[in-house]
Amino acid sequence: MSDGFDFDTTAVREQVRRLRDDERAIEGLPIRLVIALVVGVASLSVMMNMLSGVSGLAVTELDTQPTPEVVTPGEQAVDVRVVTSEGRPVAGATVVAKGETARLDGIVTAETDGNGTATLDLAPTLGPNQVDGTLRFEVKPPAGSEFVDRRGNTKLLVVAED
Repeated sequence: MSDGFDFDTTAVREQVRRLRDDERAIEGLPIRLVIALVVGVASLSVMMNMLSGVSGLAVTELDTQPTPEVVTPGEQAVDVRVVTSEGRPVAGATVVAKGETARLDGIVTAETDGNGTATLDLAPTLGPNQVDGTLRFEVKPPAGSEFVDRRGNTKLLVVAED
């Protein structure tokens, strides 16, 4: 009875003997590994060098610097300067003022000029028996830039008049 496989046992034994007696694989293996390692390290080095030149991977956090930092309730103009962590001004960013513990009627926006300064017309209010509060600023970086605004920014303190 046949299972569909016909083996030539003599040919199989000959193949096993040739593999057993062949020492080239053992001698050539370390050299091939060294060559593969060198080529792999060189390729990785080239790829890392290419990636380090891509500016989209590096981002710079932005912060706000309101002037003045402390105001009283009521209508007034506040200059907000947008800067990098190194203190360089950022032109073309949009500054958004929102109420926090002090209130604003809606949100107020303005775009920074060449010096990184935006002037916002704010009218903060405080609640009854509230002595102080804060307004927060968010920054929308210029489109296509390497800037981000992920962390909290400097807030504006609103203090009630005595």
